[in-house]
Parts: sequence; structure tokens; C-alpha cells
Amino acid sequence: MSEGVDTVGLDTPPRLAVDRLLDDRETRIIVCCGAGGVGKTTTAAALGVRAAARGRKAVVLTIDPARRLAQSMGIDSLDNTPRKVATAGEGGGELHAMMLDMKRTFDEIVEAHADGERARAILANPFYQSLSAGFAGTQEYMAMEKLGQLRARDDWDLIIVDTPPSRSALDFLDAPKRLGSFLDGKFIRVLMAPAKVGGRAGMKFLNVGMSMMTGTLSKLMGASLLKDVQTFVAAMDTMFGGFRTRADATFRLLQAPGTAFLVVAAPEPDALREAAYFVERLAAERMPLAGLVLNRVHGSGADQLSAERALAAAENLEEGGIVDQESGKAGLRDTAAEPPGADDDTTAVDRITAGLLRLHAERMQVIAREQRTRDRFTSLHPEVAVAEVAALPGDVHDLAGLRAIGERLAAGVPAGA
Repeated sequence: MSEGVDTVGLDTPPRLAVDRLLDDRETRIIVCCGAGGVGKTTTAAALGVRAAARGRKAVVLTIDPARRLAQSMGIDSLDNTPRKVATAGEGGGELHAMMLDMKRTFDEIVEAHADGERARAILANPFYQSLSAGFAGTQEYMAMEKLGQLRARDDWDLIIVDTPPSRSALDFLDAPKRLGSFLDGKFIRVLMAPAKVGGRAGMKFLNVGMSMMTGTLSKLMGASLLKDVQTFVAAMDTMFGGFRTRADATFRLLQAPGTAFLVVAAPEPDALREAAYFVERLAAERMPLAGLVLNRVHGSGADQLSAERALAAAENLEEGGIVDQESGKAGLRDTAAEPPGADDDTTAVDRITAGLLRLHAERMQVIAREQRTRDRFTSLHPEVAVAEVAALPGDVHDLAGLRAIGERLAAGVPAGA
């Protein structure tokens, strides 16, 4: 845990040293994980841009169905093939980006591990087409497959993975085990029985020995779908072991030195609760955690003015009360000494000033709430290094914006803090 971490004191969490992590040539894989909607895609892209600027040959693999990453990198579109980002390697490195095409990745696996005739039969099978396009957990598993493929090619010295926008942040780690359970399950063994016995004899065996099971399946699935599934399983039989082997190998790769997990969260209770679960899960699986990236953190350059004092001042202005300070004493305005029309102008200024004070008070309340939420997380996990990234006024839509995010990641503290 010492690599990529700066310790700052007993009362604050250690600071995540992002540049140190990116500069470490032993770091070959960075996995950005966390709940949906917390900025994983932007964080992964910003890390890639900064890594290339610091001399790394990096590729960013995103599983986000939105097209924001391509647009921000100046690429018309991203697909299953890594594409070079032309202007991101100013520091001597290179940046490539790609977006997982779940079905195409599945097709590539079939084409690579089955002979031509069997591959064509699998790809044309209706059940396979449904499975590869949207079976529960397929996206997460294919992300693992693609990571394994990229690492095996060895064309890049850093792979940055943006994990799928799943309902649960744990799905990415669970996908290989779920696939193994599916392939080893009773359902698959029943469907494989006729293929293993062979031809009509196999179907006769299935109909005699397991008629109740298949009768139930036919009612649930329909005879046509059941036949498609049986044909698919027969064709895929020899590939099942390969799926399991590769999944296990990628899982070990995620546990190995050279891999670093970054848990990404927003300073909100649900997101940090999910982050805490993920931290605990990574520890249980013996996977290397680099730290927490806390996105969209609010700060203020005027934090010496508390919310309470700002609200009190706003109320005074709105009530026409104490506004002037002379010789250290507060007093009411001398309206008789003011020129005509000054009262209207002063009222307008007071109203605007009161509004700004209330906005400041709201900002300070948000900052306090975020601080309490973060403190609850760090009290449970004081060993986890944290980089706080300031909230931006708008969306990131170009390389300049990604560079700015990278700078904030490297600084590790919000603006105004």
C-alpha cells in the first residue's frame, strides 16, 4: 500500500499520489470501479491522457454505452478495436482508446477457438445470438475477456479499464464465477446429455431418462427454443473449458502485482457505501487497492465565512438592518443624507448581496455534508488513500477537459481546500 501513497497526518487519510502510480512502470493495469454515475469513465479517460503525457503507452478500455469518451478524445466513434488518440502523446507516450463491443468480443472468441464449420454454426444459432447480445453477466465477462486479450498482446505498457455501469459494482468481479457456475450447472449438463451420447441415440436417452425435465423445459421455453439451446450447447461443448480457464487466468491477473484498483465514488452516502463494500471485497479477494478517487467534491475559496454567519448577514441585509460599519460600531443607514434614487440602488445591491450570501451558505452546507460523509468512510477504512477531485461547472467534452481532470487527480485535493 506504500506505492502511490503520501501520508499526511493522523487525522486525515493518506493522499493518493496518482502521478507516482502512473509513473511506476511495474503498474500495467489500472481498474476503475465503483457504483454507476460516479465518473468512472471520465476518470479512466483522464488517467489515460495523463499517463500518455508522462510517457506511458496506454490504452483505455471503456464499457460505457454512451459516446462521451470518443467525443472528448476527438474520435468520431469507438469500437472493439483500439484507436490512437492523435494529440494525447505530447510527453512522448501514446494513448489508444476503445469501447467494448460485447457481441463482437464473444464472436471473436468463437472464431478463435472453434473450427470454421462449428464457428459458423454457433454464430448462426438463435440462442447464441441472444446470449451474446444481452445474457445477464455477459457484458462483465466479456470485459474480462477483452482485458485478457489486451494484456496478452503486450502492445501497451498500461491498460486502464473502465468497468461496466452495473447495478452493483461487484458484478465485474463476480462475472467469471457466475459463468463457471452456469457452465457447470444442472441445466447445462441436462442439455449436454444428448450431445455426449450422440445423434438419435442421445435424443432417445434424453427422452427416456429425462422426459419430465425436458417436458418442463419445453413448456417453459418452447420446443423451438429448447432445440436451439441444445444445438448451441452441443456446438459449444469443447469451448466451455476454455471459457473457464481464461476467466480463472484473468482473475489471477487482477490479483497479481502490477494491477491496481481505483475505487471511484462521489461524496454521497450511497456511492461511498458501495465504495466501502468494494474495498472490503477487494481485500477479501486479495486484489491490490491503490486508493479511492472521490469525484465532484465541492470547495470554497471563502471557507472562513461560515454558513451561519453568511445567513445572518443575508437576513440583516434583507431586513434593512445593520449594514454599515463605522469606527467599529454598527448603525442604521442615514437615508436623509443619501441622494435621490440611492435608496432604490442600495436596495437592489443589498438584495443581490443577500442572495450571494445565501448561495455561499448553501455551498458551505454542501461542503460540510460531504466532509461528514467522507469522514464516515475514512473512519471505517483509514488505510485507504484518497484523491479528491473538484466538481466542475460543466461536463468534460474535450481533451483539455480531460487534462484538467488529470491535474485535479494528481493534486488530490478539491479547489479551494
